[in-house]
Formats: sequence, structure tokens, C-alpha cells
Amino acid sequence: MTAKKLLGEILVNKGILSPVTVERMIALANREQKRFGWFLEDKGLITGHELSAALAEQFNMKHLTSIEQYSYPKELLSLITPETALEFNLFPLRQEGSNLLLAVTDPTDMRMAHTIAKNQGMTVVPAVVSREAFFAAFCKHYLGRQIQKPKGETVLIADDDKLTREMLKEILVSNGFRVLLAADGMEAYKEIVASRPQVVLTDKEMPNFDGFQFIKLVKAIHDLKSIPIILISDKTTDDDEARLFELGFFDFMSKPIKAVTLVSRVKRAMSVSGASVESAA
Repeated sequence: MTAKKLLGEILVNKGILSPVTVERMIALANREQKRFGWFLEDKGLITGHELSAALAEQFNMKHLTSIEQYSYPKELLSLITPETALEFNLFPLRQEGSNLLLAVTDPTDMRMAHTIAKNQGMTVVPAVVSREAFFAAFCKHYLGRQIQKPKGETVLIADDDKLTREMLKEILVSNGFRVLLAADGMEAYKEIVASRPQVVLTDKEMPNFDGFQFIKLVKAIHDLKSIPIILISDKTTDDDEARLFELGFFDFMSKPIKAVTLVSRVKRAMSVSGASVESAA
């Protein structure tokens, strides 16, 4: 589907941005090699609702809000796996005969949506939603969770060893951090989507996604890929260490972990994630 107007033109016509701001932001987005619309939203110049409404107008699609408030049968949700839904921001809304009404956040790339529809013998009828609306619906209907805004500096610890989880938690809590726990990769995946911690510590070897699989899934999600993830392990090979930073890990710590090392590495990661040190509670 081809856009009929430029996104910047629509935002100017709506009185949301000035022509000068659009021109400057296009230059900055190009320089940083980022998508223009999401760049504007991430910079706080437009809201997610304003962006999704403008995209809907640009591509002549329906614009929907608050999709999480409705109910969706399991058969409908099963048409798209949670991993695919997250990676491509797709949410199945309704099936009418051979038509699949699908919520999308990025109408500029419909390849996966059409692939899914083709595999199911259906035709996609897209509707644009904001990323906030998508994540609210995904968490509620795929994960059975409500999106939570973390209070203070929040660290997610993912490790299948309970003793390690509790030990690391005790150290971090005593230093003013708020801590969330996950016993395997799937729990960690759900927690990072729903709770948005500022830093993640993940073990290399866990059930239901090991540390390497976990980071690949997280880095594929636009809204989550900037969260610093630190690998912790006592079973890391030379080949593993060579791959760590290629995969996108922020840092690495070998077990057993000293308290001073843990706290200093987490504080360093917090400074990169943009969390305020004074906000810990």
C-alpha cells in the first residue's frame, strides 16, 4: 500500500509540528538512521496517539485506540505467535470470513502481516494503533498481565537457580534498587515486556530460552532493544565471550559475583539506560 501524503506534511497540517521542526527532525533522524515517526515519538515531540493517527491518514487505514479493552478468542490469538506478534507489532483483532482485521503499528512494512494471512488463507485488513495500545493489548491478552511502570531503578534478574536470584536480589535491594525475578527465559521475556526494567541480568543457561536466545528476542523489539542486558554465568566458553558483544550484551560477569562488582556494573548500566540514580526507592 502506497502512502498518499508525507508524514511530516500531515503533522504540519494538523498543527502538531511546524515546517521548520519537521525539516530539522528529518535531518536528525536520517543522521541517526532512525525511522522518522518513531524518532519523533521517542524524542517526545509527538505522542504515540498522534503518530498512529497520522500514519492511518497517510496510508488511508482505520485508526483504533484502546484495543486491550475488548475480548479475543484463543483461536484468533493463535493465528499469530507471541514472538511474531512482539517482533512485528501485530495483533489479531477479528476474523470475518476470509478477512483478518489486524492491528499494526507500522503500515510501511506489511510483509509479515501478508505472509501470516497467506499461510492462513486470508486477506489482511490492517488498522493502525499506537505502540502503547499494542503493548497494552499484547500484555493483557497474550501474557495475562497489565503493563506496569517501574518505580525507581528497577533490575530484572533472570536465573533458574533460586539461591543465585535471592543472593543478587539481596545485594541490589540493600543498595536501593527495586528487583524483579524470573526463573527462566520465558518468565524473563514476559517480565521485560510488561514491566520495562531499566537493567536486566540474565544467566547464560536457563530453561525456556537461554541467555543468548533471550537477548535475540529482546533486541528484535524496537521499544525494548535499548535496555542494557548483562550476562552472568559460570559456564562461558571462549567462543561465548567472543559472541557476547556481537549479540548486543551490555556487559558480562562471571559467577561467583562480588557485591561491589554487581553494584558498580548495574549502576553503570543504569546511567546508560537513562535511569536517575536518585530515583531508587
